[in-house]
Amino acid sequence: MAGTRQTALVTGASSGIGLELCRGLAERGFDLILVARNEARLTALSEEVSTQHAVTAKPLVFDLAEPGAPQQIYDKLKTQGTRIDVLVNNAGFGAHGAFAALPLQRQLEMIAVNITALTALTRLFLPDMLERRQGKILNLASMTAFQPGPNMAVYYASKSYVLSLSEALAEELVGTGVSVTCLCPGATKTGFAATAEMEGSLIFRIAPMDARSVARQGIAAMLAGKRLLVPGVLNRMMVFSVRLAPRALVPKIVKQLQP
Repeated sequence: MAGTRQTALVTGASSGIGLELCRGLAERGFDLILVARNEARLTALSEEVSTQHAVTAKPLVFDLAEPGAPQQIYDKLKTQGTRIDVLVNNAGFGAHGAFAALPLQRQLEMIAVNITALTALTRLFLPDMLERRQGKILNLASMTAFQPGPNMAVYYASKSYVLSLSEALAEELVGTGVSVTCLCPGATKTGFAATAEMEGSLIFRIAPMDARSVARQGIAAMLAGKRLLVPGVLNRMMVFSVRLAPRALVPKIVKQLQP
């Protein structure tokens, strides 16, 4: 699939794992549609990958917290005749704090970006892929998808949704030529911790992974049609340990890791 100048749409493209996903896809010869709110960063990234890898990269400035954004993105690309071969739902953010204390609007925006926009974009672009019997979708969840998270309740729940949706769709799409991959990284060196006000938490002090490595592993898993990837041996061990621990104990452990 790589190297044929197909086009990948990447949300949350301006920083962190999303930025590295764009760089990794450009290295493999994909043209890019870059979606994020920060126009300056998108423009700089577009120029960078276009120059270094001789691909076409077009920035689209949208706020996925806005209800109509996914439909507007789809309609704009459809009007332009741009075919999306790879959809990367990377955009997302977290907020740390007690559920009753965090602003309601902030939590609703989290649901809008992490869940609603991802669902809408997948539903909008999937029928075209099915018609062509070719396409790949990469959804960014997290290790948090495997357990509840006190003091980040909505974020953890949103990533559980992404994992569940991705695994269900992957089974639905068997034999169609379209695959869905869910990437579940652990703590990673990005701007996420600062946005979520978690820079001092134990989770981000214990050997966070490099965003470039996570992105490259995610791309490889997607192109191979794998359903799920948890990058990092330690992260995989932690996910496995959750399955063995008593369910009532798991949220208590998580609460200790990110008080």
